[in-house]
Amino acid sequence: MTNIILSAIVAVSENQVIGADNGLPWRLSNDLKWFKKTTMGKPIIMGRKTFQSLPGLLPGRTSIVISRDPDFTAEGAIITHSLESALEIGNETAKQMKTNEVVIIGGAEIFHQCLDQLDRIYLTRVHATIDGDTFFPDFNTSEWREISNEFHPKSEKDMYDHNFIVLEREQAL
Repeated sequence: MTNIILSAIVAVSENQVIGADNGLPWRLSNDLKWFKKTTMGKPIIMGRKTFQSLPGLLPGRTSIVISRDPDFTAEGAIITHSLESALEIGNETAKQMKTNEVVIIGGAEIFHQCLDQLDRIYLTRVHATIDGDTFFPDFNTSEWREISNEFHPKSEKDMYDHNFIVLEREQAL
């Protein structure tokens, strides 16, 4: 069996904002489509607040939710209490789903905890400085190489210009 790739998908403003008031601080229809296409058929790992910010379970994906609250439940989602446990469940679920990728979808604390373990980042760079209260952690860009970079202009459905960038961790020699 191929190794399971651990990825993160995130939209980040020029000043590293990823959220405001437990939601997205922009409207980017294009990014939502890219998110769906990128995560479809894969297990997705998220924190409780991220899960609660969604409209519900995302179809075609297995939701693994990390919560410190031992009483937290969410019908249809797998609840766990640590990143390590979520990653183990994600790897097993990926094999069952016949995919080689597990995708972290947020929030900031989960991104921070798993940054050193990521193999790939699907980064939507939002070309704007945004007011927000949630930030993507700094990471050493020299450890990553750009696999693809696609520009999209703002439009009626997209508030800002943005790029879809795929980064893969440089393998140590």
